[in-house]
Amino acid sequence: MDKPAGRREWLGLTVLVLPTLLVAMDMTSLFLALPQLSADLGASATEQLWITDSYGFVVAGFVITMGTLGDRIGRRRLLLAGGGAFGAISVVAAFSTSPEMLIVARGALGVAGATLMPSTLALITNMFRDEKQRGKAISIWATCQFAGGSAGPVLAGFLLQHFAWGSVFLVAVPAVGVLLVAGPFLLPEFRAPASGRLDLGGVGLSLAAVLLIVFGLKQLSAGEVAVPLAAIAVGTALGVVFARRQLTTPSPLLDLRLFRNRPFTAVLVALVFAGVAMAGVGLLVTQYLQSVLGHSPLASAVLFAPMGLGVAAGTMAAPSLTRWTTPATAIAGGLAVSATGGLVLAFTSGLPLVVVGITVLTLGTGPLFALGIGLVLGAVPPERAGSAASMADTGNYLGGSLGMALIGLTATAVYHGVFPAGTTLAVDVLQPEVADQAKEAFTRALNVTGVIAAVLFAGLAVLVTTMRRTEPALEPALAE
Repeated sequence: MDKPAGRREWLGLTVLVLPTLLVAMDMTSLFLALPQLSADLGASATEQLWITDSYGFVVAGFVITMGTLGDRIGRRRLLLAGGGAFGAISVVAAFSTSPEMLIVARGALGVAGATLMPSTLALITNMFRDEKQRGKAISIWATCQFAGGSAGPVLAGFLLQHFAWGSVFLVAVPAVGVLLVAGPFLLPEFRAPASGRLDLGGVGLSLAAVLLIVFGLKQLSAGEVAVPLAAIAVGTALGVVFARRQLTTPSPLLDLRLFRNRPFTAVLVALVFAGVAMAGVGLLVTQYLQSVLGHSPLASAVLFAPMGLGVAAGTMAAPSLTRWTTPATAIAGGLAVSATGGLVLAFTSGLPLVVVGITVLTLGTGPLFALGIGLVLGAVPPERAGSAASMADTGNYLGGSLGMALIGLTATAVYHGVFPAGTTLAVDVLQPEVADQAKEAFTRALNVTGVIAAVLFAGLAVLVTTMRRTEPALEPALAE
């Protein structure tokens, strides 16, 4: 029986959730600030795209490397270094004087941000060796992640009403200060023994593969075809080369042999496709709130908050569910609930059903994010926790990008199946006599997105149910 965590560990957890909040808020808060900073800096449409996307691109590309690097050089050391860099670069971003300067700063923030998520998860496995407590700690971590994502736009809206656009970046500075002051006292250091040299060839392959695939998916969602498909094809080919290298090198970045374990594979697949469904639904709902219902960006952010809060509530409740059932059954049941939320969106025709649909859909994903990540981390020895955490994070980023691209394209096709091709999806700029028809077309696109989400979540529930038989070492004792 592992020794239960004490007061120091729980205080340390409060420090660990700060980087989680930083990354989540940084991913969502910039959208409201974009019009103001673009006008101030004179950013073109292409520059605006790179300002918003460069951070996510770089995080996705570097998270695998950073997860393994923390295992080798020390997880606390990497977390503090990355957190300090995040704070310093946030100041640079806040006072950028040109679009190019802000784009570079956002990319540098992505490198720093990639150190935070896998380091926090890996340190949780070191601090909470008792699996029941670890399950609660991961639930709190996941809750803060999604609550931060919901709070980001709301906080940004408040700041933008009272301060310049740079204030959106400066929010990170106090949180980083707390991390740097308290981290050395409350967080343990952990470095994997005999971890070997960092596979620089694998680093290059993983970075190129992920960046090309994410770039292709992002551009695909913007309506381009030839270049994005070529980027995805090349990225996939490099990914195959990377996988083969990992199976033969003595010190791999990722231990791909873990995929031989069916429950481990099922959880990672579920994380990817849950990300697909949630990103697609999020894209359509935010546009629906503004383009069809006519709400302002800030009001839409507030109305959209139940999506993140639903996940937060589900993750907090997840450990309690294991009093009566196994983690795998709780995950499958939650995914079935999410499918119900998708069906609500499939029949929505107004604000009340939209709010109910996104709340139910995300509430059901809570057990997957809380218990599923626990299963992934429990599948590896402590010295490989950073690598395992990076797998979960990469799956999440790829799923989100895939959802934005594929579901976004599907919704656009449905829209133009009802409304003539070549017309804008921004229904507020259309002539009054055709605006109602455009709104009906967009609502139908949202309905189809709900159906897709329902099918995906139902399929994942079946997958997790059929693959729930697992070795004892991989089934965390989360029940109280």
